[in-house]
Amino acid sequence: MISENFKRFGLHPFLLEALDSQGFSKPTEIQERLIPAIINGKDVIGQSQTGTGKTLSFFLPILHVIEPERKEVQAIVTAPTRELATQLFNELKRITDHTEEGKSIVSQLLVGGTDKTRSIEKLKNQPHIVVGTAGRIADLINEKALKAYSANILVVDEADQMLDMGFIDDVDRTASHMAQELQMLVFSATIPEKLQPFLKKYMNDPRHVKVEPEKATAELIEHKLLPLRHRDRLKMVVETAQAINPFLAVIFTNTKDQAEEVTQSLLDAGLNAERIHGGLQPRERKQIMKKVREMKIQYLVATDLAARGIDIKGITHVINFDLPKDLDFYVHRTGRTARAGMSGEAITFYAQTDQQAIERLVKKGISFKYVDLKKNEWVTLDKAPVGLGRSPVRKTETSGNKKAVAKPKKVKPAYKKKARYRQAKEEQRQRRIKGRSKG
Repeated sequence: MISENFKRFGLHPFLLEALDSQGFSKPTEIQERLIPAIINGKDVIGQSQTGTGKTLSFFLPILHVIEPERKEVQAIVTAPTRELATQLFNELKRITDHTEEGKSIVSQLLVGGTDKTRSIEKLKNQPHIVVGTAGRIADLINEKALKAYSANILVVDEADQMLDMGFIDDVDRTASHMAQELQMLVFSATIPEKLQPFLKKYMNDPRHVKVEPEKATAELIEHKLLPLRHRDRLKMVVETAQAINPFLAVIFTNTKDQAEEVTQSLLDAGLNAERIHGGLQPRERKQIMKKVREMKIQYLVATDLAARGIDIKGITHVINFDLPKDLDFYVHRTGRTARAGMSGEAITFYAQTDQQAIERLVKKGISFKYVDLKKNEWVTLDKAPVGLGRSPVRKTETSGNKKAVAKPKKVKPAYKKKARYRQAKEEQRQRRIKGRSKG
C-alpha cells in the first residue's frame, strides 16, 4: 500500500495506484522537496545524479495538474538523446495507463531518426504531453504541426548534456513558442556557468534543490584499479574482458574513435561485442539497443553521451578504458552496475598521469582496490603501485610554523665551486659597505 508520505501530496488516485503497482511506497528526497513546489506552479531546478528519483519528481506533479478535458498540448518534456526520451516516455506510459476511463491523458513521443511525416500525421490530434528530443520538437513546432502555444510547462532534462551537445538553442526555440506564463522545470547533474543566461531568460525565482547521493556510488560496487604499466590499452581491454567473462559488461571510452577501436579489438578476439555512440545512424542504434535488451550481446562499448540516461538491466561489470575527463561521469558510469540489490564490479585502467584524478575520486568517498592481471589471473596488490603515492612537493610550502623544503633541482657539475665564489664576492661587498659607513 502507498504510504501516507505520498498521499499527503494530495495526488490524484490514479497516480497513487500507479505508484502502488510499481512498488513505490516512500518518496525520495528530490521528490519530497520538489513535488509540492511544482504543483504550486513554481519554476524549479533539480540538481541530482541518476538514481535519485528525479523522473517521478516532475511526472507526478505534471500529471496531477493536466486537464484531460482540454484537448491541447499542456506540457513538453525535452531530452538530449533519443534513448533517454524513449525511456522517459515509457515511464510516463506506465503511469498514464492507470488513468480513469473517460479521463485518459494522451502522450506522444517525438524523436529524431523517425519518419517526420508520420509524426505530423499523428499530431492532427494534439496530445496532452509531448516527450522528445529538443531538435525534433523544435522542428515540428516550426512546421506548425505541434501547437506549443497552449503548453505552459517545459521540462529540460539532463540540461548540462543538452548544453554540451549543442541542443540548448533548440530548447530556446521551443520555449519561445510556448505560453507566456511558462513554468520551467530544469533537471541536471551539474549547472554549468554557460547555462545561466538560458535559465535567467525563462525562470522566475526558481526553487533550486541540490540532492547529494548518500554514497558516491552503490555500496555493492567493487571498484578496482588496473595499472597499464606501459602495456597496450587495446590488448589489455581484450584480456580483461576475457578474464571477467561477464553476464553483460559496458566498456566506456571518451571518444567515438576509441569506441570503434575497442569494439573491433573485441570482435577480432572472438568476443560478442557491439558499440553505441553519437556517430551511428538512429536505426543502427535502435537495433543495437534491442539486441542488448534481448541479452544477445555480452560486451557493449559506449561513449558517455550515448549512454547517458539509458537504463540497461543485468550489467555485472563496468570497464573504464580510460578515466572520464569530467570525473562526475565516473559515478554515472559505475552506477550502471550493482542495481536492485545486485553486486557489481567497476574496473578502471590507469596510468601515472591519472594520479590526481584518482585522488579526487578517493576524496569523493570511493574506495579502490588495486589489482593486476597476470596470465589471465587476478592478483591483488597490497598498495598503490609506484607512481600512485603522495604527490611530490614541487615548491616550498608553509604549514603552521613548519616548512616543507622543496627537493633541489638537478644542477650542473662544479656548482659548489661557483656557489663558494658567489658567497666570497658577497662577503667582500658587505665588508666594503661596512668600511664606508665607519668612515
